[in-house]
Amino acid sequence: MANLLEGKSALITGCGSGIGRAAALAFGRAGAIVTCADVDQKGGDATVALIREAHGKAEFVRADVTDPNQVQALIAHVVTGHGRLDCAFNNAGIEGDVIELHDASERNFDRVMGVNVKGVWLCMKYEIRQMRKQGGGAIVNTASVAGLSGFPSLGIYVASKHAVVGLTKSAAVECAQVGIRVNAVCPGPVDTPMMERIASNEGQPGRKDFEAIVPMRRYAAPREIAETVVWLCSDQASYITGVSLPVDGGLVAT
Repeated sequence: MANLLEGKSALITGCGSGIGRAAALAFGRAGAIVTCADVDQKGGDATVALIREAHGKAEFVRADVTDPNQVQALIAHVVTGHGRLDCAFNNAGIEGDVIELHDASERNFDRVMGVNVKGVWLCMKYEIRQMRKQGGGAIVNTASVAGLSGFPSLGIYVASKHAVVGLTKSAAVECAQVGIRVNAVCPGPVDTPMMERIASNEGQPGRKDFEAIVPMRRYAAPREIAETVVWLCSDQASYITGVSLPVDGGLVAT
């Protein structure tokens, strides 16, 4: 993947750990100038340090994707510093409470939808405005296999990821003639802190149970998702838009 994004300006949200951190490192290895955003200052700083240790170019900006003013300022910061925004990976997301729908709270619903849906929409809103001005770009959103299927005790999370798939398709159609490609990745179980939290809930499936339903019988490494995102943002995927791509070891094929 070396040099696939050489000199490109890239933004990654949710970069403090997991898939976001792996993506930031992958974009750095591919030659991009990486702006890392997260609400987690410590995690974001650590990600930037790892990119720089590998001789990549990166900076961290603390931003809450649910706040339109912060999102607008984040995009402006990228453009002011690097002249344009070529690639955006809207990855920030939360799982919320692992609980059946009839026991879930409005607070949990609002929180999950706020980050996973409103956050992705706000990022796309300002990314697309900038990309239209400059004549093109590539956006990838983090959905999930939960955006393609239903899972018990994760109904609100499932609904939020279905919404991300829908936003991705609509944005792709709207932007197809102005040089902007919009896709989503749909990871299955990935070896991340989020998946560890989900699998550690009492009474819920554990790691071995999740691995057993994946045809490859293992979790993905975060890097496997990250490299897919880099490819989708590169010119090698120049005719791909509106796709919600499962990266799931065959899970949705079962």
